[in-house]
Amino acid sequence: MTLMAVAAIAMTAAMPLQARKKAATKNATKVVYTGEIAKKVIGYNGTTPLNITITGGRITKIEALPNQEGPSYMQRATKKVFAQYEGLTVAEALKLKPDVATGATYTSEALIKNIQMGLQQANTSKSEKKASKAGKKASKKRKR
Repeated sequence: MTLMAVAAIAMTAAMPLQARKKAATKNATKVVYTGEIAKKVIGYNGTTPLNITITGGRITKIEALPNQEGPSYMQRATKKVFAQYEGLTVAEALKLKPDVATGATYTSEALIKNIQMGLQQANTSKSEKKASKAGKKASKKRKR
């Protein structure tokens, strides 16, 4: 076991810095809070803020935050809606047409809208970073 750990450390140290940064970014975890993004999205009794955890580009967890929805309706809606998104990439999830929970339609629809808005925010941030990097590369080429 110790030999394997030493080998892993040696391999990591031998990797070029750029490759290590890319590997770290690929597995990075991001949490998107939808409370501000979707503050106008209303369920049956009010807003339904969420935390959406994205690791390595995949949705790993969706967590309902304190809200005014009835606990039984919220439980029914979260169980049905969240399961459809977890494990998907952001791109896959943005294309998804999820089902709502029967008997908790307003709550389900609010959760879905929160998720979509949160994922659009996460996707936009990623696109902006790529555009910024492309712009920096182009300006470096012009300076030469």
